[in-house]
Amino acid sequence: MSKSNNVYKEAYNRALRLVEETRRLPSEPELGALLGVSRTTVRAILARMEETGLILWNKRDKTVLRAPQHRDFFPDEETDTLSQIIERNFMRRLLAGGAEAGMQINELEMAREIGVGTTSLREFLIRFSRFGLIEKRRNSHWVLKGFTRAFALELTEIREMFELRSAAAFCRLPPGNPAWAELDGLEVEHRELEAAIAERFTAFSELDERFHRLVHRASHNRFIVDFYDVIAMIFHYHYQWNKVGERQRNTVALSEHLAYIAALKSRDPARVEAACRKHLESARQTLLASIPDCGQAEADNSAK
Repeated sequence: MSKSNNVYKEAYNRALRLVEETRRLPSEPELGALLGVSRTTVRAILARMEETGLILWNKRDKTVLRAPQHRDFFPDEETDTLSQIIERNFMRRLLAGGAEAGMQINELEMAREIGVGTTSLREFLIRFSRFGLIEKRRNSHWVLKGFTRAFALELTEIREMFELRSAAAFCRLPPGNPAWAELDGLEVEHRELEAAIAERFTAFSELDERFHRLVHRASHNRFIVDFYDVIAMIFHYHYQWNKVGERQRNTVALSEHLAYIAALKSRDPARVEAACRKHLESARQTLLASIPDCGQAEADNSAK
């Protein structure tokens, strides 16, 4: 088990919190189910706990020797939530596999590759199946459905409504709200990426996702925040399937982000709305251009 694995690190931190609260550890199957990870990951967690003197591990017997300390935990910046880990790995697998309509997905194999429990992965797949992008088949198999222009247009319409509302709410946040510090940090990351865009343009997607999630959280609306999962899946991964012009697209989007961030910091509602609309329109065009024949169809409609 690679110690750089985010699944492992996130689960390890949760296992430490379990030891803090209960001073004990359940059986390996129970621990795997509790953490939502595979038995291989559970054993890697137990091995590290033994190495650091947290537990004495002898087959089924696990004796807690001391309480976890701050230094035992992996830093927050090295861990993601289990759902974020599954989503990221799921989309990377699709990208690597070509992600064509009709592509078969075996949840048992995928769970093993990612290092998570099948229950956690199945819950993720079920959540996205609501949108008609994937469909359940027999024997733990799923199939990737076609991504149509009609679906893309419906999605962009909802995204625009949700993000405009969230951006307006963001600029009304009080000065001491932690979101402003997060925005400052993201601006620094944008500047760093801008300076190295020629070599690092593929890093934009994850930065894009984190920026828009921050904006959506300002809505304090659970439905908007939850729906952003499917928005992120489509906008921040789907158009990567078309690699043509990726560097130029990301360079333009990065510049639009910086203008958007400046608008949010100005707290000027009109400026925020203008920056938000401009960026969402670019994202819409990028998404439509990634779908076969959509780019031409959109251009034909615009000319009418």
